[in-house]
Amino acid sequence: MSELRVQALWRHPVKSLQGEPLETANFEEDGLVGDRRWGIRDETTGKVLTGRREPTLLLARSRLDESGHPEITLPDGTVCNSLGASTDETLSDWLGRRVRLVEAADQPGATAEYFADATDDTSQAIEWTMPAGRFVDALPLLVITTASRRAGEALHPDGVWDMRRFRPNLVIDTEGSDWLEDTWAGRSLVIGYVAIGVRARCERCTMVTRPQPELDRDLDMYRVLARHHHGTFGMWCEVESPGAIAVGDQVALA
Repeated sequence: MSELRVQALWRHPVKSLQGEPLETANFEEDGLVGDRRWGIRDETTGKVLTGRREPTLLLARSRLDESGHPEITLPDGTVCNSLGASTDETLSDWLGRRVRLVEAADQPGATAEYFADATDDTSQAIEWTMPAGRFVDALPLLVITTASRRAGEALHPDGVWDMRRFRPNLVIDTEGSDWLEDTWAGRSLVIGYVAIGVRARCERCTMVTRPQPELDRDLDMYRVLARHHHGTFGMWCEVESPGAIAVGDQVALA
């Protein structure tokens, strides 16, 4: 096997908003520090909004400020800092509904929705419950390799396989053009003192088709994955040993 290295690290502080690339990231027992710790809740339905049901979310971005609080920048440049009435009012005006920025720690078992047909926003909306502690779909971390991205590009060369579509926490650089990380299930990625357990394939949804800044809507992105790779891309993972990871770090399989 060719050498494996960390090519990119991404943190998404607020569910379904654009995230922030990092040079170094700290991993705690339940995931990357500050990742998906906050979400925007619809105060009428009680559900946490995602880019599946509210694509507008993907046009804003989030980061952690120096104090570790979420900072949101809307498409028009408006900046919202941390939780509170002012942020809630600004977000409500932006989305045209009454919403609140909430912390996952205060929302055990939060609910959200996805479409039965990932290419049809008029199809049935199906509700699911997210794990407690973070607004994640299944497990705390998502890992994708550059080999898998090249596999996708070969199947859909007209598509833009920008990693922002797929929202990984770690992108692992390697040679090849196959679905490499699929073969890692049940193994561990050892990066310095950090060990990450690779658990299961990530089943994709309409999120990968959504428009984002500099990225057009692309329904074929999902269709290709569904036709050629069981609708999956990347692997869900868990932290086995916490610590810090930096871009460029070597990765070993155990």
